[in-house]
Amino acid sequence: MKIVGLTGGIGSGKSTVVRIFGDLGVHWVDADDVAREVVEPGTAGLAAIAEHFGREILQADGALDRAALRQRVFENPEERHWLERLLHPVIREELVRQLQSPDAPYSQPYVLLVSPLLLETDQHELVDRIVVVDVPEDIQIERTMARDDNSQAQVERIMAAQMARDERRSRADAVIDNNRPLQDVERQVCELHNRFLFEFR
Repeated sequence: MKIVGLTGGIGSGKSTVVRIFGDLGVHWVDADDVAREVVEPGTAGLAAIAEHFGREILQADGALDRAALRQRVFENPEERHWLERLLHPVIREELVRQLQSPDAPYSQPYVLLVSPLLLETDQHELVDRIVVVDVPEDIQIERTMARDDNSQAQVERIMAAQMARDERRSRADAVIDNNRPLQDVERQVCELHNRFLFEFR
């Protein structure tokens, strides 16, 4: 089973592209979902975060206050690095487990690993191809502010912590332009899917 890494900056529209691949029968594992799973109540990850940042980082029901944590770590690079050292190895381990799961509904010769930090972490070592979902940076800011109710300054801090757009594009085996009408994005995905079917047969 081949693994295709799908990545892109915040607000680039990875979820839209993944759904199109899914409609073509491609299974995927989402690093964002895994990142939430490893800090659910009762996990060692959440306990370590609460001990480090204090109980105020938790919601009333004991779940992680993700918005509060995001604000803390993107205002303080040292805290962000601490959190990354804690979680990145745990996330990678769970990604590998899910990608190799015999219970996954594999109907195609490849699976997607969807991760915003594919290239910023060692997750890229897990994949056979890299696909970048790309939009201009002003569109990233506009979409993320509308989606997450974040300030422009906070979105820009998040973007600054991610790989630069030009570098991300240079690392790609394929780039999907998601600043186009949905019908055109669907065409790009279908063409890429057919390419992978040929390459991985």
